[in-house]
Amino acid sequence: MQTATILVADDDAVARELLADALKKEGYAVEAFASGEEVIARGRLGCVDLVLTDIRMGAVDGLTVLREFKRMSPGTAVVVLTAFGSLEGAIEAIKQGAYDYLAKPFKKEDIKLVVKRSLEHCRLVRENARFREELTSKDAWSPLVGSSPAMLEVYKLVARVAESKSTVLLQGESGTGKELIARAIHSNGPRRDKPFIPVNCGALPDTLLESEMFGYEKGAFTGAVGNKVGLFESADGGTLFLDEIGDLGRELQVKLLRVMQDQEVRRVGGTTSTRVDVRIIAATNRDLEQLVKEGKFRDDLYYRLKVVPITLPSLSERREDIPMLVHHFLQKCAAGMDHAVRGILPETMARLTQYGWPGNVRELENVVERAVSLSHGPLLTPDDLPEAIRQEATSEAEAKRSRGDLADEAYLSLEEVEKRHLLRVLKEMKGNKVKAAKILGIDRRTLYRMAERFGLDIGEDAEGIEKE
Repeated sequence: MQTATILVADDDAVARELLADALKKEGYAVEAFASGEEVIARGRLGCVDLVLTDIRMGAVDGLTVLREFKRMSPGTAVVVLTAFGSLEGAIEAIKQGAYDYLAKPFKKEDIKLVVKRSLEHCRLVRENARFREELTSKDAWSPLVGSSPAMLEVYKLVARVAESKSTVLLQGESGTGKELIARAIHSNGPRRDKPFIPVNCGALPDTLLESEMFGYEKGAFTGAVGNKVGLFESADGGTLFLDEIGDLGRELQVKLLRVMQDQEVRRVGGTTSTRVDVRIIAATNRDLEQLVKEGKFRDDLYYRLKVVPITLPSLSERREDIPMLVHHFLQKCAAGMDHAVRGILPETMARLTQYGWPGNVRELENVVERAVSLSHGPLLTPDDLPEAIRQEATSEAEAKRSRGDLADEAYLSLEEVEKRHLLRVLKEMKGNKVKAAKILGIDRRTLYRMAERFGLDIGEDAEGIEKE
């Protein structure tokens, strides 16, 4: 793992050297400077993870250093060093984007904690940027997020079938993204400039669906006061996406089969047929083969649809894609929010990865949107997640531990790590919940919820904390 590069800027030689030596002993690559001008000049050379700068230094002070690094290296975390008399300046620095501040004189444990937390923040910011870059580079494939082996197989099939005219049958659980795949096939093929028209076969009664799909002539039935162009005619030259095809009634199955065979459509109440050139992409979350055996779905239509079958994996079958999906949805949701959510804590991601996701990608997107809406801090915490997800993740972890499944020990330790971190910060702040919440990047309400989840009685003083 690459050693983090830290720059220290302080015109007090003794304080500067003491701080630099303490950080070097922790294994960091540290460079010390006596002025703001020097540290800014070094920053222009790049490759800086963290800057610790005194707030009062000659002509170029800490606020100037902060502004320059924010401009030229947004991914670099900046922590300001301040004496008690310049605490107001430190607060101003936080408002301008400093990650944190250290009040002089400070203890080595204070330094270690702030530096560790700042570097973790820096890592998260860069990780988020990497995810955004990967997503942006996908161009037409941007809605398709994931690089797991299961999804790569889907991408290969999409790439191969996109240029053809073949009918495609998309199979998979609800929420796996079947319409996104259908749109990707359409937009990457020769019909991309023609209409893509989706229709949900389970959303309407067969009588209404028939008139929607095939159109009708004036007077065909009560209420038909004029001619109506059906979806097949509207999709001429393009693609018709028939979602939930398994819900299609038997009579409509016969009519759909006839259109697919003849490439002609006759409106309800009409006497003539219109030729159409439409590519069919169908989708279902039901077992069509089983429906055929039960006599609920025509076998000849089934084989007409199943020219190129593509099965989409459930989210539980591609858990390695969850982090990228979370960051994708986080970026999408946070864009419209008043407060900035910059990332997600590792323990929060662990819970999202652990959850079963019966609603698949659609459910994950809804959970991330909810978490962003409820979050009061820059990073999503486990307390921003629905109770069901927190409970299932904990129950699953405990079940694995009771079975002796040591492979999950890394996950189990996250609860304890989070609890200890909370206790340590509260202890350092002498039980002051306002200061502790600020350092943790959460509000007091979230702090109390976390304490309650861990079974901690933090009360109104630090007495219980000291005992821990």
